[in-house]
Amino acid sequence: MSSRMRLRGLVRKEFLQIVRDPSSIAIAFLMPLFLLLLFGYGVSLDSKHLPLGIVVEQPSADTADFTAAFRHSTYFIPHDYATTRAAEQAMMAGRINAILVLRQDFAQRLRDNDGAPIQLIVNGVDANTARIVSGYVQGSWGIWLQHYAQQRGQEFQVPVDMQQRVWFNSELRSRNYLVPGLVAVIMTLIGALLTALVMAREWERGTMEALLVTPLSMREVIVGKLLPYFILGMGGLALSVAMALYLFEVPLRGSLWVLFAASALFLVAALGMGLLISTVARSQFVAGQLAIIATFLPAFILSGFIFDIGSMPPVVQFVTHLIAARYYVAILQTVFLAGNDWSVIVPNALALVAMAVVFLGLTWKKSRKRLE
Repeated sequence: MSSRMRLRGLVRKEFLQIVRDPSSIAIAFLMPLFLLLLFGYGVSLDSKHLPLGIVVEQPSADTADFTAAFRHSTYFIPHDYATTRAAEQAMMAGRINAILVLRQDFAQRLRDNDGAPIQLIVNGVDANTARIVSGYVQGSWGIWLQHYAQQRGQEFQVPVDMQQRVWFNSELRSRNYLVPGLVAVIMTLIGALLTALVMAREWERGTMEALLVTPLSMREVIVGKLLPYFILGMGGLALSVAMALYLFEVPLRGSLWVLFAASALFLVAALGMGLLISTVARSQFVAGQLAIIATFLPAFILSGFIFDIGSMPPVVQFVTHLIAARYYVAILQTVFLAGNDWSVIVPNALALVAMAVVFLGLTWKKSRKRLE
């Protein structure tokens, strides 16, 4: 029997096993569906509709005009309080994120040369939200001052005239970069978890011994195990990309073939990681735990999917270079939001090639036709 026929028979056997065991199909198709719906609709880093307490000690036309800027803003949900003490109690109870206080002499000092300062008390438990609230209030304050000056025919002078322009994600939708990054997490789980479990299942059920006595070489065994799950993973990728484009309306400014080519490289690396795990752990439970700890958690935390790598400590930034998902996330976000920027795609694709070679090489080196 030729090598091609042996390999074809092993691939057919794996596809039959996939059909008999629906868990593989569930991991490849139902899990991406669940995760994309969960993160696409349930997780948002857009800071809007923030509860803001407003305390006006002496109501006037000026204070009403100023607070109207917050009442008509999509970023705040104003809550009026009679005293600062009542607003502080509301913030301690978690009902509001910040307190805006307008003193009794607000209207009077507004017409003085020194201006009318406002007091902002921010809940600093969530540092990121606190910075965002502070920035939003300062922005609203500056816009209102400019509008106030124009109404009176005065020239509003600022030391710096800043004109903002947002590249790649002009709508500032967190979904536009969360969904592409989530594709990397999904592909990591599909590639590493499926292959780690399938080899461990062979050892647990005793079918690996029967496989080892066949004329199949270890190279044929590895290819025969990889190919069906590679096809399954690419099917999961097609589902994820379709949901990203048509359900969540994430723009795809690059080429579809570049996206699938880079995904194929990463999937091979992920499959290599899964096979390497399965050579160490011959129990499905242990292999599943190792796959989650060694692949899913690093892909979720250290890939730049949610947390910016540049803000991490130098030691952690160095560790991220050992995570294959880091390079894949960079390619995904570039292809989806920026286009075919080869200065980003090529270096990261070469890194994926190198990691795939390393993982598959280690797997082949540790895999021998013996039971020990």
